[in-house]
Amino acid sequence: MNMPAGLSALELERYARQVCLPEMGIAGQQALKGAKVLIVGVGGLGSPLASYLVAAGVGKVGLVDPDQVSLSNLQRQILYATRDADRPKVWAAKARLEALNPEVAIVGHEEALDASNAVRLLTGYDVIADATDNFAARYALMDAAWRLGLPVVHASLYRHEGQLAVFAPGEGPCYRCLCPTPPLTATNCADAGVFGVLPGMLGTMQANEVLKRILGIGRSLSGRFLMVEALTMRFTEIGMAADPACPLCGDHAGVTADFPAELPFYAEADDLELDAADLRDLGEVTFLDVRDVPSAAALAGARPAPFARLLDELATLPVERRYVLVCDFGEQSRHAARMLRAAGVPLVWSLKGGSRVFEGLKR
Repeated sequence: MNMPAGLSALELERYARQVCLPEMGIAGQQALKGAKVLIVGVGGLGSPLASYLVAAGVGKVGLVDPDQVSLSNLQRQILYATRDADRPKVWAAKARLEALNPEVAIVGHEEALDASNAVRLLTGYDVIADATDNFAARYALMDAAWRLGLPVVHASLYRHEGQLAVFAPGEGPCYRCLCPTPPLTATNCADAGVFGVLPGMLGTMQANEVLKRILGIGRSLSGRFLMVEALTMRFTEIGMAADPACPLCGDHAGVTADFPAELPFYAEADDLELDAADLRDLGEVTFLDVRDVPSAAALAGARPAPFARLLDELATLPVERRYVLVCDFGEQSRHAARMLRAAGVPLVWSLKGGSRVFEGLKR
């Protein structure tokens, strides 16, 4: 029997159920075998993402993660077993993935990605998957990927809400068009909690976007921002546009040989955020309490608009009014303000300092 170039009899048997798809075929399987994907973060998102890419036959999969497995990970990080506790995630994941498919080369990088090593780690890969829960790492990989001309399939989580997007040079906006600077503080899964099945949902959807890009099939999420609410199974898509003033991809930015390795990560504030003094110049505003609490527990003087149902409130928010969003610490409200602006509500801000500052305003 003559085997197709680059595929063994065992590989043809292993991938038989996808090779028979008209969108795939032998050529598609060969494309997967020749592809190289780097996954940054091998936790809740990275577990299903890596598993499906390896199972599909992506030829080389790199894993970047500095952490060790803990028992609290196992509720959602399905690559690991109880016996893996205290073991570095990269090497526990590598062993599990090699057992799943020994035809795939698994490369481990037991280190934290940052601005000093991002270009080195990303170089040589075709597609980057952002499965981090760390803003510094996310911005470093996004900037480096854009500099190198590499697409990034991004996913992130908050409690029971997930987000998915693709940022690809030449196809749409970059990540900094959506989020110019990260928040000064951020809540991760350890602090806020996460609905255990949600990373599985989003990680699998990430794998879908990576495979589509390698195969050149379907419609990419580039230029679109998909939000998933697990408790209501609501999927909401928001269009993204490039920002002409973006420091990374805007009209006056250039991705050249002397492009800086690190753009500024943190700013004291941006136009999404107001403090108590700023409110004096804003005039009449409507306060929205975006905490996920019952209406009866909403802050006095603020209209309840729980984050989980915020998009349902869109039709009741006249776009000409000014809105100030309040949460416990100013983090969730900042994210909600960005989301409402993307959905077409322009005059919306987050109250810096959250409910403590809001209560001070009412005294």
